[in-house]
Amino acid sequence: MKSSWWYRFSLMMFVLLIAVMVSLPTFLNFNSEGKYPFKSKVNLGLDLQGGLYMVLGINFNNVYRDEIRSYINKFEYTLKDIGIESTPGDIIVTDPVDPKHTITITKKEDIGKAKDRIREYFGEVVRLTAEKGNVLEYGLNMILRTRVEEQAVSKSIEVIRNRIDEFGVTEPEIISQGKDRILVQLPGIKDIERAKDLIGKTAKLEFKLVNDDIDAATLASWVSKAEVSGIKFEKGSRFSDYLNKINTYLNNDLPKGFEIAFQKKMNNQTNELESKTPYLVEVLAQITGDDLEDAGVQIDSQKNQPYVSMTLKSQGAKRFEDLTGNNKGKRLAVILDGNVYTAPHINERIGGGRAQITLGQGDYDKMLREAKDIALVLRAGALPVPLEFEEQRVVGPSLGQDSIKQANYAGLISCLAIFIFAIFYYRFSGLIAVTTLILNMIFIFATLIVFDATLTLPGIAGIVLTIGMAIDSNILIYERIREELRHGAHTFKAMQAGFQHAFWTIVDVHVTTALSALCLLNFGTGPIRGFALTLLIGVISTVYCSFFVSRVFFDLYLNRVSGKELSI
Repeated sequence: MKSSWWYRFSLMMFVLLIAVMVSLPTFLNFNSEGKYPFKSKVNLGLDLQGGLYMVLGINFNNVYRDEIRSYINKFEYTLKDIGIESTPGDIIVTDPVDPKHTITITKKEDIGKAKDRIREYFGEVVRLTAEKGNVLEYGLNMILRTRVEEQAVSKSIEVIRNRIDEFGVTEPEIISQGKDRILVQLPGIKDIERAKDLIGKTAKLEFKLVNDDIDAATLASWVSKAEVSGIKFEKGSRFSDYLNKINTYLNNDLPKGFEIAFQKKMNNQTNELESKTPYLVEVLAQITGDDLEDAGVQIDSQKNQPYVSMTLKSQGAKRFEDLTGNNKGKRLAVILDGNVYTAPHINERIGGGRAQITLGQGDYDKMLREAKDIALVLRAGALPVPLEFEEQRVVGPSLGQDSIKQANYAGLISCLAIFIFAIFYYRFSGLIAVTTLILNMIFIFATLIVFDATLTLPGIAGIVLTIGMAIDSNILIYERIREELRHGAHTFKAMQAGFQHAFWTIVDVHVTTALSALCLLNFGTGPIRGFALTLLIGVISTVYCSFFVSRVFFDLYLNRVSGKELSI
């Protein structure tokens, strides 16, 4: 044998050895904690191992309202720096797509200076829509609204991915659908409800002063008044929607600049709402989640209860110190996603930028898990916009097992049919083709594992299609060899001509297929991408196996049957 053959044979054996070693943990189900050098296994998609499929939607009307409200709060601090006193007013939602918010300048002579200051610092994001005496009305401009729409989906995907990564789901698929939807697929997820809670939690953290001038009986009567009118919280609905409805209904009863928030108590067994205690808190938060630097879980050594410990950024820590120093004796509510977790009295100025969320009484393990989940979503970041569950499907693992079983049957039958045809029609050369196909499948599975790709049911279809394409490449080569032999060519020359003349035809066919697969991979979603990925990997592997690996076996075969008739 020539030295070039040995080089090609050695390369093939090296690639085969690596492919087999990479594939063994999947086929033999090795323990990932063992000493075997390769730990990764092929990732199964949602349709093969079950899991959670969700479509989340974004209501941009609520986003615009929260955005203009946050800017009014910034106006107050900015004007205070130059000695202008102001009071945030009411939000106006006559046009939900373009909400407005008012701010009242205390001294009329400061109005011009206030408008100039706001224009200087916020002119790119807000616009003055009306001016009535000391009251200025502002709305978002188109630049900011466009920016919010463009960034809302991409930032939400990033936050969801961070949360899911900490939750420990392997190979989640989180992609956008249009401008206001996000598709989430979590294969292999077991705790469905906890995953939904983590994904959908806005993690909107707010520190708000409590108004204790209104007694508890008056607050309770306001809530009863709203419930009599039909505004009630129903299980399965969003608590934030209930809050918005009740505050809108009680707008004329509530003191200006304040709104109602609730401290919820949930039943440990049924996870249903047992009671809700109303609080009258400021509309505009003094400290928000944007000021948060880190969050973790701590254990109260005296009460032996878990709580969430939070560290604020430098600017947030300074504002928190000023807030507690200027409001001694008042209560400060710590609110997460509209739920008041704690509302302690401020006894002294609090420096150092540290705060905490206590979880009350209850089962220790459940409280610990809740504390971990709260810390997780706070660390991973708050969703830039509230998300609504528009569609949800839970795929059971039994369905996935049935899919794998049926796919195995289909793949086995198709492979056997191809193998029998190849050996019957091309005799010993057909056996070489079968060996090449087996190596091709090993290379494809190993590549999927190396690149941490996800195998789906359409992906299996892509592999089966690849096998058909691979045998087609062998047929092109073999038929050319037969043609050369019929024209009286020597056995070696016929084989050489068969491979040379079929090469560019094989490349041309597979390049066009690869381009189609790339288009599907780039523009497709979900199952289409799974099919495109395995097809693309199969195309590359097929070209290598059909031409190079098959040629190695043919050279070896012809060396053994030199001077004899070729079995083809």
